[in-house]
Amino acid sequence: MKCREKCGACCIVISISSPIPGMPNGKPAGVRCIHLTDDIRCAIFNSPDRPRVCDGFKAEPLICGNSTEEAFAILAELEGN
Repeated sequence: MKCREKCGACCIVISISSPIPGMPNGKPAGVRCIHLTDDIRCAIFNSPDRPRVCDGFKAEPLICGNSTEEAFAILAELEGN
């Protein structure tokens, strides 16, 4: 599965405990990553600074569902929210 355009659920819903450029303590769940652009793209996607955890996250129907709304709901449930 390819990432759904204009979704960004993984960049907003999930917490990231590893440092992110500009976010040295990572990112809490529900907080938009500072590298998520206005058009819902990762500004550091091809950068060597992109965290390994982000690079390792792959879109899958089980996690991303059939819509952006489902992705937000599934990820929130997995996050415990």
